[in-house]
Parts: sequence; structure tokens; C-alpha cells
Amino acid sequence: MKYSIFFDESNKLDAEKKYSYYGAYGVEQIRCERIVADIQQILKMTGKKSEYHFTEYKNDKDIAPYLYCLHHFIKTNFQINIFVVDNDIALKFARNVDISVTELRNLFYVKIPERLFYGLTRGLSNDYRTVEIVVDHSPEYGKMRVYSKLKQQMNAHAIYRGMQYYVNKAWYKDSHKSIPLQIVDLFMGIVVFLMEKSYLNIDDDKPIIKSDLIYRFLIEGNNIDLFQKQINIFKWDGQKDIIHEVNISEYLSEFIAFKTQFDVNELTKILNIRKPDDTTKDIRLKMDYTNNQLRMLLGYLDQLSGKGRNTFIMQNYYNIFNL
Repeated sequence: MKYSIFFDESNKLDAEKKYSYYGAYGVEQIRCERIVADIQQILKMTGKKSEYHFTEYKNDKDIAPYLYCLHHFIKTNFQINIFVVDNDIALKFARNVDISVTELRNLFYVKIPERLFYGLTRGLSNDYRTVEIVVDHSPEYGKMRVYSKLKQQMNAHAIYRGMQYYVNKAWYKDSHKSIPLQIVDLFMGIVVFLMEKSYLNIDDDKPIIKSDLIYRFLIEGNNIDLFQKQINIFKWDGQKDIIHEVNISEYLSEFIAFKTQFDVNELTKILNIRKPDDTTKDIRLKMDYTNNQLRMLLGYLDQLSGKGRNTFIMQNYYNIFNL
């Protein structure tokens, strides 16, 4: 049997970002094919044409395909490992030893397999003979020989530990051709958003729209518990060879507390300004919401009428999959 690992990164090492993030998702080929078929069905039913990309989620007209994808995928009992690097400490190290940022990034591509990939393959049975690593396409990777480094590190580990698998291929795919890479991007984007507390920026409608998507996803079913169980985060902060495991529940708690209070304030405003004969557009204009926030408003109106926040969105999902 074949096992695949999908790898992506966010906020590459630079001085402008506090952290850089590296994420990996592992899945056996048969399960991956089923998941991809389901996500393609969601794309077809919702009419979404472009790929899933967390940074591109700026208009809640796309909330249905994004919410369906996140909710459906989290039920597949997946595991995603995320490695977080403190950029300030890493760049300070580079300056101290007089190496370039490119050389520094090269060193992390040697270290990455230890935390991201080994944990995904540790429990593989003898049934899994071959492993492939799929990396989101970047022109830099070829120059830095990232593919061969990842393959070499993984196979060295497999031999040393007496594992029964061999990495036969490490290569790239364009993310628009790979739903698993898009899924890694989505979940890593959510983790970055929560850890960097981007939801606190309420002067811009884009973080508000992203917050609404994440909140709706987390409150559906037992998704918040699954999110905490299935995403493992490790953080490097330059303390010798120590890698800290990050408790994502702390970031989730802060986000949920903030979003709950934000929503209470918005619901109160709607109650105070709404007139009996107001249309949805009237309310949207009174609330000073952009067109991009229409579905957020519809969710609030459902709540005020005694329905669930996701009622008007999720019903179609359950119809698609006969749940």
C-alpha cells in the first residue's frame, strides 16, 4: 500500500513576520482518493471554481464550500503536524554565524522531517511499503534541493529505526491540482490566524469574515474537540534541541471568548436598530456591513429568530451526503 505526506509552509522566514509555519498531512492512498472525491462533489454542488486558499477567503459568499470542506474533512480522523519557528531567534542565529537566510532555511528543511513526518509515519504497519512526499510548488525548492533532502532524511530515519517503509518519491504539485495540499493550507491558515490573533483586527472586514468562518466551523457538531485532537503543533524557539509542544486549546479558548462577545455586541446592535418592516439589505446598511458580510448577517438573523447559526448553510451539506 502507498502512503502520502503533503507538505506546505506559510510565512517563510523573513523579518516582517513573527513566526514561520510548516505543515504536513499524512494519509493512505485509498482514503485520500475517497476524501478527494467527496471534496470534488462539494465543489460541484456549490459551484466553486477556484481552489481553497485561506488567505483568499475574503467574501462570505464562499462560506458554503469552505465550511462544507472543513466540516467534512475533520470527520476523516486525520492528523496534521505543524512546526512553528520563531523568526526573530532564527534570523539572529543566522547573523551570529554569518549565514544567509537561504542557508538558514536549508537547515530547517533538514530538521523539519524529524517533527512533521516521523510522527505521521511512526505508526505505519508493514502493509505500507512505499511513501511519497508531495510539496506545494515553489521555484525555490528546486534550487535548494528540498525534495532530495526530505527524501534522504526520511529514508535515513526509516533504516536507522528499522521501519518497514521507503520513501520512493518526493516531488511537487501545484496546489490548484491537489485538494490535499489545499486542505493543509486551510487548516494551517486557521492555526496561523488563531496563534497570531488576527481576529483582533476588527477595523477590517476581512479578519471579521475569516473569524466568522472559523467560528461556524468550530461550533458545528464536535468539531472543536476534533480540532484539538487532530492537529499537533510544535514550536522551535532556539532553546538548544528543545521543541515545545503547543497547546492549541489556549488559543481556541481566547478566540471563542472574543468571538462570543463580539457576536453578542452585534446581535444587540441588530435588535436596537431593526424595524419590523426592514429588509435584510436595510439591516445590512444600518449595521454598516459590506456585501462581503451578508452571510454573517443572515447567521445573526437566524440566531435572533431561534434557529442555529449555521441552519441556512449546513442543511444543504447534510442533504448532499444524506446525513
